Parts: sequence; structure tokens; C-alpha cells
Amino acid sequence: MTMFHRRGALRRMLITLVALNGLPLPALAADERVLVNMPPMMQEHMLGNMRDHLRAVNDILAALAAGDGTRAAEVAEYRLGMSSLDSHGAAHMAPLMPPGMREAGTAMHTAASRFARVAEEGDLQQGYRVLQEVTAACVACHSGYRIR
Repeated sequence: MTMFHRRGALRRMLITLVALNGLPLPALAADERVLVNMPPMMQEHMLGNMRDHLRAVNDILAALAAGDGTRAAEVAEYRLGMSSLDSHGAAHMAPLMPPGMREAGTAMHTAASRFARVAEEGDLQQGYRVLQEVTAACVACHSGYRIR
């Protein structure tokens, strides 16, 4: 990026900040998500799982962009789907979660497995619809719960 582009980007950012001055920003509002208490070691484990889930979604999208439904299905099943539960330590994590959080997690893992089946069959349009169910479960959980 040239100095000119950096200055332009900085200028646009400053104009945006000035324009937003005085407006309530959602990021500054009180965090009303449910705090899920768990030991620090389990928090780190859960955050590691969540980061891997995000990487998996990115890997799925990359495979879909390359037209590789088989690879998308493999990533979905073994990193997000029901086959991933043991590798993520789900049996140890679930008892620490409130019911709604567990339900969102189950919905995500189930949808990921459903996506894997659809992607393997080659119906990528339906696959996109099911993949949106995966991310909707993520959004629901992250919108309703926090661990810190």
C-alpha cells in the first residue's frame, strides 16, 4: 500500500469516527450475554476449539470456491461434524455448558455432518443452505453466551 493510499485510508477512518461521535456504539454497550463459568484451563480449551471451528469454516469455503465438494465434506465432518466430538473433548465440555449453549453446539455439529453428506453428493447449492445453518448456530451461541 502506498503512502497516498495509507493517508486516504486514515482520512476515511477519521471522518467515520467523527461522524459516529455521539452515537451509541453496540460494541460499547454492556455485554448482556450469559457468562458461563468454567475453569481457566477449560476456557482456553474451548477458545482453541472455537478458533479451529472458524478455520474449518474457512477451509470449507476455500474448498467450495475451488469446486472441491469432497474436501469440503471431509473438513466439515472431521473438524465440525459429529465425528469431531471426541477430538474436541465434547464430553468434558458439555457438562459445563448451560442447556441453550449445548443445544447450539449440537445444532452446529449436526448441521456440519448434514452439510458433509450433501457436499459429498455434489449438491453444492443445497450445501450452501446447510452451511448457513452451521454458521447460524455459531452466531446464536456467540450472541447468547460468553466465557470471559
